Amino acid sequence: MSKVIAITNQKGGVGKTTTAINLAASLAASEVRILLVDNDPQGNSTSGLGVQKTPGMPTTYNVLVDRVSVREAIQKTEMEGLDVLPADKNLIGVNFELVGVEGRESILRDQLAEVRNDYDYILIDCPPSLDLLTLNALMAADSALVPIQCEFFALEGISELMDTIDRVGESFGHPVKIEGIVLTMYDDRTNLGKQVSNDLREFFGSDVLKTVIPRNIRLAEAPSHGKPIILYDPGSRGSESYIQLAKEILANEQKRSAQGAR
Repeated sequence: MSKVIAITNQKGGVGKTTTAINLAASLAASEVRILLVDNDPQGNSTSGLGVQKTPGMPTTYNVLVDRVSVREAIQKTEMEGLDVLPADKNLIGVNFELVGVEGRESILRDQLAEVRNDYDYILIDCPPSLDLLTLNALMAADSALVPIQCEFFALEGISELMDTIDRVGESFGHPVKIEGIVLTMYDDRTNLGKQVSNDLREFFGSDVLKTVIPRNIRLAEAPSHGKPIILYDPGSRGSESYIQLAKEILANEQKRSAQGAR
């Protein structure tokens, strides 16, 4: 059965979608079967993987509201082993249309159960808010990966997110582990970047992953070409960093499995 990871941070512009696309692609390049669930009304994970949204195409909205089969909505991507559950702007309606529905917080989890045996990892790209879409993602997830931009306000809001993750465990009996905190948009030429990195590692300890994602122009360009960085510019620093992140996450999972088997 696949492991489900929600990629989440209620702050916008921290690299959630960039991380979702490129981590998914880098894991797929390691011959790991991946489903990327685009759970953000902006639909950037969908377009960033080159999937064109066409009239009548079932999306995450239809999966959540109309209970369309996940398997029916999944789209193949250019990369072998990487599929996407696409999203479009209709997804924003979920917060209103499901407000009175019983069990609304666990619809995504129930729907993904259909395909959990088809993949090794399911990654969920969350919107930059703590709403019903994010709650559904956390309820479906085994763990949360939190991208944090290396800037002055990096710690702002993270405690709120951690509180939300804790509340999901307490209120719904669904504990969500921290897969890791990944530092994004890192500029090693500035003292601020180094200081923020040091502060975060001091504050969160081993929860902060070793891999750091640099600020990289090729990484910023790739989505406009509908490609993950590993296909757009495989030799770039951005590509190398996400390949390293995928390796670190796989290695951490192997360690946990080995410890659990003892």
